[in-house]
Amino acid sequence: MNLNKSINIAFLSTYPPRECGIATFTQDLVTQMGYFQSTRQSRVIAVSNEPMRYDNKVMMELIQHDRSSYEQTAHKLNISDVDLLVIEHEFGIFGGESGVYLLDLIDNLQIPFVTTLHTVLPEPSKMQRYILKTLGQKGKKIITMAKNTVETLMNVYGIEGSKIEVINHGVPFLHMKSRQKLKEEMCLENRFIVSTFGLLSPGKGLEYGVEAIAKVAKEHREVLYYILGQTHPSVAKESGEKYRRTLEKMVADLGIKDNVRFVNKYLTKTEIIHYLNLSDVYLTPYLNKDQAVSGTLAYAVGYGRVIVSTPYTYAKEMLAEGRGLFADFKDCGSIANCIEYVIDNPNVKKKMEQRTLELGKSMMWEDVGAEYKNLFTDVYMKYGNITVTDGMMAIKTNGRKVGVTV
Repeated sequence: MNLNKSINIAFLSTYPPRECGIATFTQDLVTQMGYFQSTRQSRVIAVSNEPMRYDNKVMMELIQHDRSSYEQTAHKLNISDVDLLVIEHEFGIFGGESGVYLLDLIDNLQIPFVTTLHTVLPEPSKMQRYILKTLGQKGKKIITMAKNTVETLMNVYGIEGSKIEVINHGVPFLHMKSRQKLKEEMCLENRFIVSTFGLLSPGKGLEYGVEAIAKVAKEHREVLYYILGQTHPSVAKESGEKYRRTLEKMVADLGIKDNVRFVNKYLTKTEIIHYLNLSDVYLTPYLNKDQAVSGTLAYAVGYGRVIVSTPYTYAKEMLAEGRGLFADFKDCGSIANCIEYVIDNPNVKKKMEQRTLELGKSMMWEDVGAEYKNLFTDVYMKYGNITVTDGMMAIKTNGRKVGVTV
């Protein structure tokens, strides 16, 4: 095998301009792969739920709710020059019950694939368990972003431990002005900034964050809570802006309009990092205790913010060893106590930031991308170019497969 060959990798995922955290993740990962000689040919198969205009990284589209598109995509891959397929997996981005249509693609695929998991449920439905178990059995590797999900993957989904790899969620690095300088430019020098960003949905628990700010503001009028992001597209389609209006009404009823600001837009990475650098505390009052990955929390860790969070799965790993404070689920008083503790103890705040930043430095895409590249290379070296099916060995030559009896 030619060790100097550039590996042609295709990522199956949502992709911008689709507004989705996994889409942004994939765009960042593909961009990083482009910096390495061996993976510079990386491209995307975009999972589309409506017509979109993609950039030139997208080689083809998979129509999310069209079952025939899955088998067709597999056949196109089999006769392409793609050496390895990387599936960015979350149950909701593929068609059928819990995304079961994806298995039609897998059943017809003749090239090796690996799967990156963006959701690991400790108590899955029968269908969810079947899907992940199948991906684990037929794929060459399963990538998870949290160490504490490995046991779940083995015990609940029956995935071999030797197939599981842990790689941190990547964080983009951008040079930013200091927090103090940003506050001065925004006339916020005397404000204590709390922020939450991401697509709004009821599962984020932001109502408890708003109530907590009302409690904190009684003694600390300087507190200012930024709720950053537009309503999640699927929520907006189902119930419009009902959740946002509920939050805005809470702010008005609690008399804290000077302490809460909404930024109703889909933020660019630069805007996200701007607000993170502005923040004294990053708050994730999420309601789902089983949430295995949070891109927003990863960003906050990457930039060394003090984090106040409910103890969901990913947060428990990221905030270990004094990297933040845990508040009880659905408890505005507990959240308020955590925020007040940070305000009242600036020296403790500084130490927390230092601890968090130590972990955050290892989560920048430059390092995380290198881990992915090394894993993809290892899989390609072991499995690339040759597959065996029903007594036939398929050897890829000049982008085509020829069958040889074995």
